[in-house]
Amino acid sequence: MAFLRTPVPGPDTRARADQPWEGGSARTVRGRERTGDPSEGGATLPAGATIRQPGVTGGHRGACEHGDVGRDGSAGGKRVLLAAPRGYCAGVERAVEAVERALDKHGAPVYVRKQIVHNLHVVRDLEAKGAIFVDEIDQVPVGAVTVLSAHGSPPSVYEEAGRRELELIDATCPLVTKVHVEARRFAGEGRTIVLIGHAGHEEVEGTSGQAPDATILVQDLEDAARVELPGGPLAYLTQTTLSVDETGQIVSALRDRYPDLQPPPREDICYATQNRQDAVKAIAPLADVVLVIGSKNSSNSNRLAEVARELGAAAHLVDDETEVDEAWLADAAAVGVTSGASAPEHLVERMLAWLAERGFGEVEQVPIAEEGVRFSLPVGVRPVGD
Repeated sequence: MAFLRTPVPGPDTRARADQPWEGGSARTVRGRERTGDPSEGGATLPAGATIRQPGVTGGHRGACEHGDVGRDGSAGGKRVLLAAPRGYCAGVERAVEAVERALDKHGAPVYVRKQIVHNLHVVRDLEAKGAIFVDEIDQVPVGAVTVLSAHGSPPSVYEEAGRRELELIDATCPLVTKVHVEARRFAGEGRTIVLIGHAGHEEVEGTSGQAPDATILVQDLEDAARVELPGGPLAYLTQTTLSVDETGQIVSALRDRYPDLQPPPREDICYATQNRQDAVKAIAPLADVVLVIGSKNSSNSNRLAEVARELGAAAHLVDDETEVDEAWLADAAAVGVTSGASAPEHLVERMLAWLAERGFGEVEQVPIAEEGVRFSLPVGVRPVGD
């Protein structure tokens, strides 16, 4: 494995974030409620201090080979293992920039259906600039400028927006839109669609809304073992922000029972979700504690913490350094740090500075992939010529 030694950023350092998106609630989908992660897909977060959000890019997977460094810190004292890639993906960067450009172009207020991405700091920052977050389109004044979140929306949202004559800017991630297209195609072929995802998550609601009468939700292995699918052609789709390993197990369990279950043309879990999970797999076996920077309602951030725990590290999901309990670090020689796909990089810088003050001044970046994906901005805020 390659380790890149990096300086701890000072308070005046400006970040380039290396690279999400998560959801809320809408149309009911067939399937039981998931009792774990009750905060996923939550609506509006409480207001508070504003924090600036820088921009970035996203990209492709890579590979790594483990070296000889262990959890005991034998490579040399207290240190931080910094996952790479981490943070913003291309879809999140695009969505946040869409709101910022809409505010620059039209002035405040600009309305946003659901949280544009699931991050406390991003939402507070955009609120301070004049964005107003609402749960549903019928809360937006007639004719107002409105941005749809990165997680995607069901067709009913577009229909209501048309009735209200809203100036709509669709910031749905293109990778989520791809899943919507697949859902409509499968339904058009007469297939029953098994949607693997989490009930109540905006992305799941948006995807199921493409073909609500043909979609059955499966959330976990327990569901996969007992779901009864109708006769006829079958297909499956997945939420883009799931655990890669858990999703593979669910698909295998479904195919054991329904061998003719057709997959999507290309896997639905996005490159950024997979890369960030692979990056955590590279640092977690070497770390005593892993700190995942992300909000509690961020699906992909929750999955990063789960992956780290599965590999034996004590993992904690925190919005920023103020939520870290110093007792977590009491016996730690190596602390892993990563961030969810909706977390801005300046929060990582703050965490590294906080850890340095507590003796973790050596930072080793552990890169497993380089990312270079960028998406064009949505119509309505796209620069002329793009």
